[in-house]
Amino acid sequence: MLKLSSTRRRAGLVAIIAAALLGASACQAPVNIADADVSAWKEKVLPAATGMVLEDSGKILNRDPLVKETPSVPAGTYTLTMACDGGGKTYFAVSSGGNKITDAAAACNGSLDVVKIKVPGTGALSISTSSVDAPLIYAYHVVPAAS
Repeated sequence: MLKLSSTRRRAGLVAIIAAALLGASACQAPVNIADADVSAWKEKVLPAATGMVLEDSGKILNRDPLVKETPSVPAGTYTLTMACDGGGKTYFAVSSGGNKITDAAAACNGSLDVVKIKVPGTGALSISTSSVDAPLIYAYHVVPAAS
């Protein structure tokens, strides 16, 4: 039979309690998306950009797509920078003049995802944002691509 001193038993008990508390705190739910400050989060995750042709941010609280459109964007190559947080993925369907250009996605872990998009002709640019992993927060912007 193994006999431990009271000091070793206390140290072992403290270690077990610390591990249990650490495990419990790691399993806590993320911040409530309904109460999230999207503007403050967006400032932290999206880089500053000049020449934006389209931008949006907000909360997806259900699975309904959110659509944002700008009336006239010249033909050319653009960069779509996207971020989301809350778990899962957010999907961005990009259209120009009513024609689909591309579909893009961002992992909702606070990191950035960047894709190049080619707008074939001058016209309205539309982005439909959606997720099956609601609720979450998202932000994106479209800028002319660097030459």
